[in-house]
Amino acid sequence: MQITTLTNNISLKRPLEGGNEQQLAVVREVLANVKAQGDMAIRTYSEKWDGVTLTDFRVLQEEIEEAVANFDQVLLQDLTEAAANIRLYHEQQHRTGYKLPLADGSYLAQRIIPLDAVGLYVPGGSAAYPSSVLMNVIPAQVAGVKRIVITSPASKNGKLPDAVLVAAHILGVTEIYKIGGAQAIAALAYGTETIAPVDKITGPGNIYVALAKREVFGEVAIDMIAGPSEIAILADETAYADEVAADLLSQAEHDALACAILITTCESLAEEVAEEVERQLAILPREAIARQAIERFGQIYLAETMEMAIAAVNSLAPEHLEIITVDAEADAQKITHAGAIFIGRYSSEPVGDYFAGTNHVLPTNSTARFASGLNVDDFIKRTSVVYYSEKTWQQNMPKIARLARLEGLEGHARAVEARGWKKGEV
Repeated sequence: MQITTLTNNISLKRPLEGGNEQQLAVVREVLANVKAQGDMAIRTYSEKWDGVTLTDFRVLQEEIEEAVANFDQVLLQDLTEAAANIRLYHEQQHRTGYKLPLADGSYLAQRIIPLDAVGLYVPGGSAAYPSSVLMNVIPAQVAGVKRIVITSPASKNGKLPDAVLVAAHILGVTEIYKIGGAQAIAALAYGTETIAPVDKITGPGNIYVALAKREVFGEVAIDMIAGPSEIAILADETAYADEVAADLLSQAEHDALACAILITTCESLAEEVAEEVERQLAILPREAIARQAIERFGQIYLAETMEMAIAAVNSLAPEHLEIITVDAEADAQKITHAGAIFIGRYSSEPVGDYFAGTNHVLPTNSTARFASGLNVDDFIKRTSVVYYSEKTWQQNMPKIARLARLEGLEGHARAVEARGWKKGEV
């Protein structure tokens, strides 16, 4: 990793690859065909791209039970405990709305209403991501969503990974389909003979999944268009170079476009981390991917003061921020833009990815300046309620009519005055 003197011009923004016109054309064709042909199109695309012939898309209860029976019991307990931690954290986000009493029995209110149905896309194929199941399903359950659907591409044997099915089993989700790619997004958005449509789609995927989510937005809601992972580490002389290097590589191994940045006030730490990254890269199983990320989007910045370093972090607005400094908690209070903050030596980023309870679906590409991580509010809608008594109406009707006419909307004014005309009061 290169060591550079910190300036005001650093950025996490990357020229995101993919999403070219050819890929977009493919996605639009898939969406149109699934919308028109339903299950038949799903079968065609599953065979074409996933190499699997599906008679029935839905995962059978026997398949879930078999996965649970075959699963390592220690890992089962780990996932169960992680799910409990995630649920506990998200339960603190639950809201019930409010009622604001006015005079004469009138009131204003806000109702919090969970979405009826949501679909979770879980990346699949050769990999298994049970953590994605936990992080997406649990906030929806806490919000009170009645129907939760999981879709994930089947492997060539026509099955989903045991870990994904076990995670779903822990959460009590049974509506699971062996469908991946843009066709899965189409099925969730439009519905087919087998799959009823949902109101919102969440979860990460490849470029075709991301483009499909963008295309169906408006027909349904989506969580976000997530970019490649990123980590920034704010450190001083109290940090250990081998630990910092390991944390940088924990994100670099995700994707060749992943971003890993160290900002430090300690020159010796910067030099040691650069050496450690190279040493650890050589023995990392996903070295090829991580090396591309480090070479393209990895950087060490040397700051003159901690104040300069903190200002740089806020400018970056990273997805993940680790703070390993002598006064880490105080420094964390000065951070205003970060998807998630990990304070101190023992709070490495994977703690949040898997177990602590915070959500790992986070804003990327500096969108933490205005966006938040996935949470319970993403699975609710807020409805306003107005009740005016006759007396409150009488008191306020002339004001409302005047405001309507100020905007040139005579129909609005007459609508609020109409009650009086009927009674000969106006």
